[in-house]
Amino acid sequence: MLHVVPSDSGPPALPELLAACRLQERVAQRRLYGQFYGYAMSICLRYARNRDQAMEAANDGFVKVFRDVARFDAARHPEDVLGSFRGWLKRIMIHTAIDHYRANERHQHQQELDDVSLNQADSGPTPLDALSYDELLALVQRLPPAYRAVFNLAVIDGFGHEEIAEQLHISVGTSKSNLFKARAHLRTMLAQCTTSEKARYVVG
Repeated sequence: MLHVVPSDSGPPALPELLAACRLQERVAQRRLYGQFYGYAMSICLRYARNRDQAMEAANDGFVKVFRDVARFDAARHPEDVLGSFRGWLKRIMIHTAIDHYRANERHQHQQELDDVSLNQADSGPTPLDALSYDELLALVQRLPPAYRAVFNLAVIDGFGHEEIAEQLHISVGTSKSNLFKARAHLRTMLAQCTTSEKARYVVG
């Protein structure tokens, strides 16, 4: 049976750790959980109302990771095992967080914008373009849940509106509407900031 290297010999390499996880070794699972928990939480927090919901989603996500870890073949990504595994784990966490979002928000009514409003284009750069990634996420967390979910999927995680509609069980029009509204809300929040707050967000 394969065993991970004892802690006094240093942490095992990721391929070795994943191999042990495929054998359902508890020590390896705890190591993997500890190594990637912060990364998983950073993803789930973007879709959750609060930290407790994010923790629940992250833990459910790790259950899926340990269940399906055999599907990730480290040997197929020898040049960047860590990057490939993070991408694989990220997809699991996003899908799990969205499942939790749907369960928590399933009774929330969605309202679509008229096509004319949806097709209004942004006119050049806005103050949002000057925000750093962390500053933008801080503002995004203040959005209503429906807008936050679509904004995260579209802008942060790069999903198209058809994919978002399928993920959230909404129409493509609602996805476009919520993204439009999310951007409008973010601009309003930034405009309402005090001078010192604007300096913190824009200058960094």
